[in-house]
Amino acid sequence: MEQNGLYWFVLVCSGLHWFALVCSGLLWFVLVFSGCTGLSYGPVFEEQPSHTLFPEGSAEEKVTLGCRARANPPATYRWKMNGTELKLEPDSRYRLVAGDLVISNPVKAKDSGSYQCVATNSRGTVVSREASLRFGFLQEFSAEERDPVKITEGWGVMFTCSPPPHYPGLSYRWLLNEFPNFIPADGRRFISQTTGNLYIAKTEASDLGNYSCFATSHMDFITKSALSRVFPVADARQFPPSIKARFPADTYALAGQLVTLECFAFGNPVPRIKWRKLDGPQSSKWIGSEPLLQIQHAGFEDEGTYECEAENAKGRDTHQGRIIIHAQPDWLDVISDTEADIGSDLRWSCVASGKPRPTVRWLRDGQPLTSQNRIEVSGGELRFSKLVLEDSGMYQCVAENKHGTVYASAELTVQALAPDFRLNPVKRLIPAARSGKVIIPCQPRAAPKATFLKDQWEFPNAQVTITADGTLILQNISKSDEGKYTCFAENFMGKANSTGILSVRDATKITLAPSSADINVGENLTLQCHASHDPTMDLTFTWSLDDFPIDFDRSEGHYRRASAIGDLSISNAQLRHSGRYTCTAQTVVDSASESATLTVRGPPGPPGGVVVRDIGDTSVQLSWSRGFDNHSPIARYLIEARTLLSSQWKQMRTNPVNIEGNAETAQVVNLIPWMDYEFRVLASNILGIGEPSLPSSKIRTKEAAPTVAPSGLGGGGGAPNELIITWTPTLRDYQNGDGFGYIVSFRRKGSQEWLRARVPHAESLHFVYRNESIAPYTPFEVKIKAYNRKGEGPESLTATVYSAEEEPKAAPYRVTAKSVLSSEMDVSWEPVEQGEVTGVLLGYEIRYWKDGDKEEAADRVRTAGLVTSAHVTGLNPNTDYHVSVRAYNRAGTGPPSPSTNVTTTRPPPKRPPGNISWTFSGSTVSIKWDPVVAKADESAVTGYKVRPGFAWGRSKETAGNGNSAFPPPTDTDITVTTATPLTTATPLSTPIPVITPISVTTLIPLTTPSHVIP
Repeated sequence: MEQNGLYWFVLVCSGLHWFALVCSGLLWFVLVFSGCTGLSYGPVFEEQPSHTLFPEGSAEEKVTLGCRARANPPATYRWKMNGTELKLEPDSRYRLVAGDLVISNPVKAKDSGSYQCVATNSRGTVVSREASLRFGFLQEFSAEERDPVKITEGWGVMFTCSPPPHYPGLSYRWLLNEFPNFIPADGRRFISQTTGNLYIAKTEASDLGNYSCFATSHMDFITKSALSRVFPVADARQFPPSIKARFPADTYALAGQLVTLECFAFGNPVPRIKWRKLDGPQSSKWIGSEPLLQIQHAGFEDEGTYECEAENAKGRDTHQGRIIIHAQPDWLDVISDTEADIGSDLRWSCVASGKPRPTVRWLRDGQPLTSQNRIEVSGGELRFSKLVLEDSGMYQCVAENKHGTVYASAELTVQALAPDFRLNPVKRLIPAARSGKVIIPCQPRAAPKATFLKDQWEFPNAQVTITADGTLILQNISKSDEGKYTCFAENFMGKANSTGILSVRDATKITLAPSSADINVGENLTLQCHASHDPTMDLTFTWSLDDFPIDFDRSEGHYRRASAIGDLSISNAQLRHSGRYTCTAQTVVDSASESATLTVRGPPGPPGGVVVRDIGDTSVQLSWSRGFDNHSPIARYLIEARTLLSSQWKQMRTNPVNIEGNAETAQVVNLIPWMDYEFRVLASNILGIGEPSLPSSKIRTKEAAPTVAPSGLGGGGGAPNELIITWTPTLRDYQNGDGFGYIVSFRRKGSQEWLRARVPHAESLHFVYRNESIAPYTPFEVKIKAYNRKGEGPESLTATVYSAEEEPKAAPYRVTAKSVLSSEMDVSWEPVEQGEVTGVLLGYEIRYWKDGDKEEAADRVRTAGLVTSAHVTGLNPNTDYHVSVRAYNRAGTGPPSPSTNVTTTRPPPKRPPGNISWTFSGSTVSIKWDPVVAKADESAVTGYKVRPGFAWGRSKETAGNGNSAFPPPTDTDITVTTATPLTTATPLSTPIPVITPISVTTLIPLTTPSHVIP
C-alpha cells in the first residue's frame, strides 16, 4: 500500500522467496513500529514457606507462613494443608495477608502438618514447596528417685539419663551435687549427646555424690532428672579397655552436614581413644576430641568403614561401623521459560541428583500431568508433539526422595504470528567487496516459521545460494550486482517483505604478511603486517592467537602494536605465546588475513598421570606420562615429595639416581615407614626445570620396626624410694608404625640383671620406678628403645641416672650477719661437709624474719653453687632481724643453722646542707654552708663530702664544720654531700653557680663510718 510516498507492509505469507531489483535510483522503505507495554507473565515465587517449629505453650499467638510471587497480572493465593485446600473464611483462625498464611492460636492437634502455597493469574498456576508446621515440647523427668549405685573404685560406671518425651532433639549436661557444679567432658568422663548417658571410665573417690541429668531442648526448654547416688568402694586393680558408648553399625548422614560418631571405653588406666578410616585416608575435615569423631560438611568421599580403638597399658578394644552418605535432591538441569511456535514440537528435561535417586513428576497449572494424546511424560522428560495454543501455561517439575523435595517452574507460551520484519528487517545498506561474498539474512518474526518458494529469479553475475532459513548468499560479486534486494515471507497467518541495497567496493588485500619464527622464552619479536584497501573506507588491523582475539589491555605488557601499519610486537615471550598468529586487515565491507606460526622454546611442561604402586616400607615405584617438551628435548626428571607433617616439597632420592628424559618410571627410596606421602614429578631440559605435575594420590608407606633409639635419656629427682627416667618423645617421623611405645631397661650400678618396663604411647616422656629398697641417690644404669606393632628398635647408649635424693642432714655453722646499710646486710657461713649431703648440693637458703615474728613468716633468699656468703637487700631501717641458713638440694632443704641476730642502722638525714657560699682565691675555692642537724630517728652527721664534677675525677670529705677549700676544677661542677654510717647518701643540695667556669652543685653531710654510694 502506498500513502504519501511511504510503503507499508503486512508481513504475512505462506512461502518465502527473494526478488532482486537492479536500478540506478534508490527506493527507501520506512517501517513503523508499534510498541507493547505491560508484558504479561505467569507467577514466579520470590518467597516460599519454610519449615516452622512452634513451641507448645508459647506466648506467641500466631504463626506466619510466608508466600510471595511476582506476576503480571498480579497473582491470587490459596493454601493447602496436607493436600487439601484450606477454607479461608472471615471468622476462621486462618487468614490471608497478601500471600502469607497467618494461623491464630495454633493448636498441635489441628494445625500440625504440611502446607503449600498456590499462586494463580491468567497465565497459569504454580504451587510452592511443602513446608511443615511442627510443635516443640519437652516433658518433665519422672520425679521418682533412682536407686543408689555402688561401684568399685577404679572400675567404670554408666548413669542412664532416660530423657522424657520431647521434640526436637536435646543436648545433655550432668550435675554433681550442687548447681552449677556441671561435670566437664574430660578424658575420664564422657556425656553422650545421643543418649544423654554419663560414662566414667575409671571411678575415683572424688566421684562420690549425687548426680542429675540436665536436658536442654533446642528451643531452650530445660528439665532436670531425679538424683542418682554413687558410692565408690576402693580397689586399685587395673583392667583393659571395654568400649561402652558405641556408634551404630550403620550411620546415615546427609551430604554437607556434620557427622558425629561417639566412642568411649571403661578401663584402668583411663584408655586413650584413636580413630582411623579403614578403607581410605584420614580426611582433613575431621575435628573434635578423643571420644568424638566429627566430619564437617560430609561428602560422598567420607563414606566408608571407621574404627575406634581404646588402648591402655593393660590392652585394647576396638569397634567398627560404616558411614553412609545420602543427599537431598538437587537440580542439575531445569526447565526455563519458553516461547514456541504453534504446530512445532518441544522437549523439556529436568535432571536432579540425590541419594537415593530422586523421582521426577510434572505439574501443569498446579495439577499432575501424565502422558496423553500429544503429550508424553517419561521421568524427567516432557515431550509435546504439534503444539497448540491450549498448551500454554505454567509447568513445574518436582524431584523428590525421602530426604526432601525441590521444585522448578517455567512458563510455556505457544505463539501464532504472521511474518513481521519490524524487529529484524533486512539491512538497508549492504556493502560488499568486489569478487567477494556477501550474506543477506532474512529473519522475520513468525509463528509458525515463514517458508519460501524457490522461484527462478535471474541475478546479473553473482553465484547465488538461498538457504532453508531464507538467507541469501552472493559470491564472486561484481559492480553490476549493485541494486535492491527484497525478501518476501509468508505463512498461513499472513505475508511481509523487506528490502536492502547492495553497494560494491574495492577488496582488501594483505601486501606484507607475517613470517613464522622460533625463539626462546624471554626473547622479543615483531610480526609484520601491511595491507591495501578501498580508499573510501577506514582500515583496522586485528591480531588473534589460535583464532582467539588478542586483548592488548590484558596482555600484561607482552603485546603492543608496533606501528600504525599493523605490526605486532611481542616482549618477554612465554610458552603460552606459542601458536598460530593471524593478522586481519578489515573494513566494514570485507577483510583479508594472513597467518604465521611462532614457536617459543622453554622448560618442559608438567608430566601427567603420576601413579604410585609397589608400596613398601621405605620405597615406592612411581610412573608418569610424558608432558610437553616445549620444543626442547627433556634431559632428566626430578621427583619431589611432601608428608602430612610438612607442606614443603623436597627432592627425593631415586633409583636410578639420574632419571633420563626418556624414562616414565622410577623407584623412590629412603622413605620413612608408616608415613603419608604425596609425590610429584618435574622435567628439565637445557632451558631449565619445568612446572611440576599434579600431586599423586596420598599413600602411606608400610610399617616397620623402629630404626632410631629415643634421645635425651636422663632423669633423677622425685620422691623417696623412686627412680625417675626421662627421655625426649620420639617424633612422628621416626615411629615407623602404629602401637608405638618405649621399653625402658635399668639396673643398679654393679648389678648383672636388667629390669624392663613397657611404656605405651608415643607422647610418654618419663617412667617412675618405685621400690622401698632403693636407697637415696643410688646410681642406676639405664637404656631405652622404641617398639611398635612390627617389632623393637635399637637400644640407646647406657646412661647413669641417680635415684631420688635425700634432704641434706647437716646445717651450716658459724653464721654471721652484718648490717652494711639501713636496708641491706651481708650474711656469711661455714659450708656443710659434702659427705653430709646425699645428692648434689644446689646451694644455700637464707631465711630472715623480724624480731617478734614467727620463723614460718620468714623471707627467703637462695644462692646457687658453693658460695658461702650472700648480700640481702630490701630490709627495714633500724630493725632487729633473726637470720638462719640451710643447705638445699633437689629433695628439699636441710636443717637450719642456729639463728643469729642483726640490727639495721638508722637512715641518713633527709635534709641537705643549705646557704652554700664560696670565695675564689688564686688556685683555691673556699665553700661554706649551714650544718645539717640529724633528727632523733636519723644517723648522726660526722662530716661532709664535697664531690666535684667529672673533670676532677675525685671527691673530698670534710670534717663536721661548714667549710672546705680545694683547687678549682676546669669547666666542671663541684658537688658537696653528707654521709651517714652504713647507709646511702642524703639528697643533694641545690646547685650553686660559682665564678665561670666553676659551679658548686650539691653538699651532702657525712656520718661515721663514711660509706657513700654516689
